[in-house]
Amino acid sequence: MYVLMDIMVSPSGVGVSISPYVARCQKIFEEAGLTHSMHGYGTNVEGEWDDVMAAVKRCHEDLHEAGAVRIISHMKVGTRADRAQTMADKVTSVQDKLAAKSRS
Repeated sequence: MYVLMDIMVSPSGVGVSISPYVARCQKIFEEAGLTHSMHGYGTNVEGEWDDVMAAVKRCHEDLHEAGAVRIISHMKVGTRADRAQTMADKVTSVQDKLAAKSRS
């Protein structure tokens, strides 16, 4: 099953800056071959359900090994049964509607 996910990984007890930990997770998503796009408050990830969830598990394991005692991940997960849809499809759909509205 194909899944679109938005995830924010929040390690605790590692100081104010978590960017080194975010970078570690980005590398894991990359190595897993998942389509991903980082934004200011998290990362959009897409792929097959088991692959995405396995990468999330690896993020947690890796961050614990890197010294994070506690990690909280906030995830929004979406699937569709009626058709295949990527993150890019969703953005394009909104952009098309905005362009049509500006022409009218």
